[in-house]
Amino acid sequence: MALTLSDVDKLARLSRLSLSEAERNNMLAELNHVFELVEKMQEVDTNEVEPMAHPHELALRLRHDIVTETDQHQAIQSCAPLVDKDMYLVPKVIE
Repeated sequence: MALTLSDVDKLARLSRLSLSEAERNNMLAELNHVFELVEKMQEVDTNEVEPMAHPHELALRLRHDIVTETDQHQAIQSCAPLVDKDMYLVPKVIE
């Protein structure tokens, strides 16, 4: 399946793109190349290939969920102008 310049014009209009003549020709060549690759991929025999539910069939190694940092919220909030019950208080800007 090969595209034509009128197809590129339709795609450009739908995409709200303004293409110069050189860009139109370049886009036509690139899109036709993509379609050629898709056609080649469709020729591959996949009858003996088992479908995969996920690309990572191997068991993923997950780390243990261990707390490695100490509680520093008092030190972090010490520089805030207003704090109440561990929450930052900010001035009201919308009425």
